[in-house]
Amino acid sequence: MSRSYYYQDVFHRQNNDLLKDIQKAIDGEYSAILCYEQLALIAPDAAAKKRIQEIRQDESKHFHQFAAIYQNLTGKKYHPKLTEACPSQYRSGLESAFTDEQETVDLYLDIAERTTETYIKEVFRRAAGDEQNHAVWFLYFLTMLHGRYKKY
Repeated sequence: MSRSYYYQDVFHRQNNDLLKDIQKAIDGEYSAILCYEQLALIAPDAAAKKRIQEIRQDESKHFHQFAAIYQNLTGKKYHPKLTEACPSQYRSGLESAFTDEQETVDLYLDIAERTTETYIKEVFRRAAGDEQNHAVWFLYFLTMLHGRYKKY
């Protein structure tokens, strides 16, 4: 196998893996948008509802940015998939959201590290920071919920 062919093959596999991870990011944002809409509806107070809606707006922004990146890279529109069912209870919804946001930070930082495109790096780094902030908010809501139960 020639060295040129080997490098082309490695380049193709790396780009294919990157595109798969961008698809995963799009699916995750799509799922979060749908789930956070439900979570906001069952939030126990107006402040939590408002914050969850703001987080949902961030997720929508990420979704559109990632979808545009994918389309620019491939020339094709990606059709997102719901990757997991949304919990119907507030507490389990918060737990799921917290875990998902934390795991998403690592995925986005990994994508940013693997790409050579400055714009893509910046979009995914910024999104990783947003996701970390969202995780803090969901942890706060879980803590407040736990505190309320201790009162009773």
